[in-house]
Amino acid sequence: MMSKPAAIALLCLVVICGMSPWFATAAVLSDMAREGGLSPWRQALLSSGVQAGFVIGALTSAALGLSDRCDPRRVMACAALMNALATAGLFAVPLGSNTAIALRVIAGAGFAGIYPPGMKIAVGWSLRDRGFLVGLLVGALTLGSALPYLFAWGGGTAWRPVVGAAAAASGLAAAGSFLLRLGPHHARAAAFSARSIGLMWSNRDIRSATGGYLGHMWELYAMWGWIGTAAAIGFGRRLPEDQAASLAAMTAFLAIGLGALLCAPAGRLADRIGKARVSAAAMAGSGCMAIAVAVSFGGPVWLSLMLILIWGSFVIPDSAQFSAMIADAAPPELAGSLMTMQTALGFALTIFTVQMTPLIAGWLGWPAALALMALGPAMGIAALRPLLRRAK
Repeated sequence: MMSKPAAIALLCLVVICGMSPWFATAAVLSDMAREGGLSPWRQALLSSGVQAGFVIGALTSAALGLSDRCDPRRVMACAALMNALATAGLFAVPLGSNTAIALRVIAGAGFAGIYPPGMKIAVGWSLRDRGFLVGLLVGALTLGSALPYLFAWGGGTAWRPVVGAAAAASGLAAAGSFLLRLGPHHARAAAFSARSIGLMWSNRDIRSATGGYLGHMWELYAMWGWIGTAAAIGFGRRLPEDQAASLAAMTAFLAIGLGALLCAPAGRLADRIGKARVSAAAMAGSGCMAIAVAVSFGGPVWLSLMLILIWGSFVIPDSAQFSAMIADAAPPELAGSLMTMQTALGFALTIFTVQMTPLIAGWLGWPAALALMALGPAMGIAALRPLLRRAK
């Protein structure tokens, strides 16, 4: 019988590898754009297509009740294998083509078969420290999302080694999924319920948590998806192009990775002082750092690098708490459906923010595009006010 620590460690490793193709194109977009002559719109579609695919996959999975009908380990294995094939398929199609974008949409749908089932497996191992376990899993998701930037740093930002490494890592996740074990508290998840949609607006606490999550998501994937590109351009004002690109890849990896390390401690703290308080504090920090990074853009490299790393440490630790707030406020029989809806709404919003960020940068410059990301945390904190007032 596998112990709980070993089971959770293996689950986190599978999620890290399985999520690695998420930014496989974003991490090497400059090389792809040069080789394929991609327009800013096409470049953005390679990233926003993943977001759209995730929304499609999450809603389809919930509507069909896949978590109820199938072993979540098999769902994860199939999804990771699908992502490995879709990512490797980029070698066989023209860069930035409709087929390439479709492959990214397919990969996005596959991620909906890795993260939610992984969450289900994690909470099956405990009743008392689920906040901590969810924080660990979000940290694993975050670190996996950062891996392509590490691959880019090691591969000199050439796109082929990075895409190949991400596809291989996803293949390892598919194999590792069969070694996972279910915990003693594993239970059937609730199938999607249309009744839950009304509660998103009629229940004040659920509405507040959802509004906070949307503010969080406005910033999160725009930052994750484009910080490497923005940093390379900013660093390029002080460094040779090759050095700037390499340093930007490592900066993006470290920024996302630092956030991953703080997810579990944030979960522990939220259990003690309140989920809304921790979420609001994290959003306040990330919003301020978005503005700080915008102001320092093109300035001393050390200063920009430090501010980006601080930004990355604030931008993700609150993510798991929005789902936890939904679980606290929702009727037990509708909690799963409401969390599915919350996630789908958040990722639907990121389709817009990820797609528009490079276009805004082209129109107004990268400092303006980065500063506008701070609107999300500001709106998220405002949405959390009812929960914050109650926490006093």
